[in-house]
Amino acid sequence: MDRLEELQVFLAVFEAGSMAAAANKLRRSASAVTRLLGSLEQRMGVRLFERSTRSLTPTSEGMRLAGQARQVLAQYELAVREHSEAPPRGLLRMTAPVVFGRRHVAPVVTRFLTRYPDIQIDLNLVDRNLDLIENGIDLALRIGPLDSSGLVARKLGVVRRFTVASPAYLERCGEPRTPEALAGHELILSTGIRGVAQWRYRVDDGEHVVRFAPRLQLNDVEAILDAARAGFGIARALSYQVAPDLQAGRLQRLLRDHEPQPLPVHLVLPSARHMAPRLRAFVDFAVEEFAQLKLIC
Repeated sequence: MDRLEELQVFLAVFEAGSMAAAANKLRRSASAVTRLLGSLEQRMGVRLFERSTRSLTPTSEGMRLAGQARQVLAQYELAVREHSEAPPRGLLRMTAPVVFGRRHVAPVVTRFLTRYPDIQIDLNLVDRNLDLIENGIDLALRIGPLDSSGLVARKLGVVRRFTVASPAYLERCGEPRTPEALAGHELILSTGIRGVAQWRYRVDDGEHVVRFAPRLQLNDVEAILDAARAGFGIARALSYQVAPDLQAGRLQRLLRDHEPQPLPVHLVLPSARHMAPRLRAFVDFAVEEFAQLKLIC
């Protein structure tokens, strides 16, 4: 039973002068008020009110408890209010994919820390989905469809899968105009793709799957892009990974009309219930910051 609730009920009876009036004020049944007051008296071993058919009169113990109850409840309200109104503080543990985290999450984190000097952030950049609860992580940025794990998600936007090649490669080998034409080209595959080596594209009658045996497979996106920049062949990467190369002209975007559906970008957290102020502050800040990123649209 909630001990603070007992004190609140007692004080309501003390101030209202009757069980019925206290019950009405608290929006509770008269029987519930009577039960709570009786439980408090039994625990204390004293009568707090002298009861008659017409009124309640506080005993000396009741008078003394009323003053103490006011102090206890006032301190409780003050503690709750100070906590809820205090500026966000404490440690926030996060995770994000390596390249996206380096280019976009880390700058958002540093700007956030500038605004909130009492918060510390531990940002772990890793290209796999860590279990948030098992690893004690407060927040994760994830790219792609979410599983049905029950995590709370806040969508930030989407990224796209671009097919790219260097101007030198395209001058030497020509530009593929359709997904089918990729069969005659050198393709660079990421070993992060599980199962059959294939790329999927949108076509008029649905989807076209390009299956191939690549001459070069790499497990690092920067190494893949290095090979593409050097003119070895055609690669595929996420829009934020190749944005600097596209802007600088080191790579060109191919097959725009056949690109697959974009991938969602989410912030995920274990629960939105009783969210810590530092976590709520970062989620709100990140949503605002990422809304201004043209690379996620």
